[in-house]
Amino acid sequence: MSLHLHIPDNILLEDEYILVLDKPASLMVEPDRNGYPNLLQQVKQYLKPSVTVGEEVYAQHIHRLDRPVRGIILFAKQRSVLKNLSEQFAERKVKKYYQALTDQAPSEREGILEHWLRKEKKKAVLHKEEFPYAEQVKLSYQAEQVSADRYLWNIELHTGKFHQIRAQLASVGCPIIGDLLYGSSIAYNPDSIALCACKLIFHHPVTNQELVIEINEKFNT
Repeated sequence: MSLHLHIPDNILLEDEYILVLDKPASLMVEPDRNGYPNLLQQVKQYLKPSVTVGEEVYAQHIHRLDRPVRGIILFAKQRSVLKNLSEQFAERKVKKYYQALTDQAPSEREGILEHWLRKEKKKAVLHKEEFPYAEQVKLSYQAEQVSADRYLWNIELHTGKFHQIRAQLASVGCPIIGDLLYGSSIAYNPDSIALCACKLIFHHPVTNQELVIEINEKFNT
């Protein structure tokens, strides 16, 4: 897949204040020091023709997804709405849902996973008990068998920390397919893992209307 998007093909919702996109796996959300293609720069290029000559093009993502993860990303198109949207996330008023595919079944087909998480270099480390510089993380899930050795997880993410879902599923013996960093031995699509941010529920920063954004992921099973 090309890492240079035709942005209109990926728009889920747009008005004068916000832009919601379906980010493909393998594309980063924001720039890094290596200068790889990223969604933020491409969004600004998309918005540039609509801005008066000489004015700054403004776009700011409110949250992030890991590079190998597909899913919904929300952008503010005006500085005036950034505080409202950021506070919705910070105060956990936003509901975030994911789907994942594993080749192992959890011991319980539905439940809650709670850990303490700390980022160490480029990986998340989990413990059941509190430990220094760690943050408490939580998700709830239902897992169903969809083929002989594939299990589809429907996840509600209650916190949203570095590699949280990837690390928590691996901690119960169910690494996400393609996630070699956390113990998967099965290849998936190039530069991607079988994890998708498939549903986001938040309130419009101006009208306060509840918005429910969904995408449908067809995992390779």
